[in-house]
Amino acid sequence: MGFVSWLAIYFIIWWVVLFAVLPFGVRSQEEAGDRIEPGSMPGAPSRPLMLRKVFATTVVAAVVTAAVYWVITYSGLTLDDIPMPVGFTSESYS
Repeated sequence: MGFVSWLAIYFIIWWVVLFAVLPFGVRSQEEAGDRIEPGSMPGAPSRPLMLRKVFATTVVAAVVTAAVYWVITYSGLTLDDIPMPVGFTSESYS
């Protein structure tokens, strides 16, 4: 696979990891005891800490992408080795 393919895989993994990391450490305005801003929900985060989460997402996504790269490149595992449900074969896409 080329560089652009790996960049696309990293991008997809990055978004999946971001949505997994977003809820970590979030405290609502109500839980934190902050003044609830008019027009906002009491459950809205008081400090979302997005920069920290983006950094953690970038690091975790890089590690996961490196693991995927290793599995595909050095273990010899291909998509044909993964069992598919009945009716889904690689020949049906040709």
